[in-house]
Amino acid sequence: MTEPSEPPDPFRDVRDLIRRCDRAALATALPAAAGAAAWPYASLVLVAVDHDLSPILLLSDLAEHTKALAADPRVSLLFDGTGGLAQPLTGPRVTLLGHAAKTDDERLKRRFLRHHPDAEMYAGFRDFNFYKVSLERTHLVGGFGKIRWIEPGELLAVPPLPDLAASEEGIVIHMNDDHADAVQLYATKLLGLSAEGWTMTGIDREGIDLRQGGNVARLSFESSMPAAEDARRILVALAAKARA
Repeated sequence: MTEPSEPPDPFRDVRDLIRRCDRAALATALPAAAGAAAWPYASLVLVAVDHDLSPILLLSDLAEHTKALAADPRVSLLFDGTGGLAQPLTGPRVTLLGHAAKTDDERLKRRFLRHHPDAEMYAGFRDFNFYKVSLERTHLVGGFGKIRWIEPGELLAVPPLPDLAASEEGIVIHMNDDHADAVQLYATKLLGLSAEGWTMTGIDREGIDLRQGGNVARLSFESSMPAAEDARRILVALAAKARA
């Protein structure tokens, strides 16, 4: 079944880039000696993003970036979409600016761990905590001369579906347990990926996230999901398309 057409969305590709990245460069303000200015400090972090694109992080209290957050919660996260390009500076990269705060939201924790299953080994340690970054602004560099700031309202032109966020875990478990063949077809037939053993890690209004070992992929829907109850119809249609 063909999804109904939508008006052009200039930031669909930006959201897609952010969602398909499983890591980012985190910049914080490293505290300095009394009277001295803080140093910019960049580090690599694993990341998942929520349905509203808010980044979710799992950080150790011992890490320098976590010490920096205790003094100044402002952060920026660079999502790099230039991999594999002969001329990386012609490719897209997105920087999200926001404030990081600890979160005890179990749904966010589970979403992060579905995207990063190996993190289960240390997620329960007392010196590790989950953080959610509330977005303030986004900076897009889409290549030479394609540079602009994006406000949150522009970036989230397609708002999340709360019912889908609430039912996501059940959908993902059902697909992996009962329809693993369909998930594999999404990866191999619709995305052209050759490896075996792909699993679904997430579903949002605009696509599904997949993982196979250290590889991640994203299958975007042709049109955004109208309502949470449409998830099954869309997934079935994708499986039929892959089998065809």
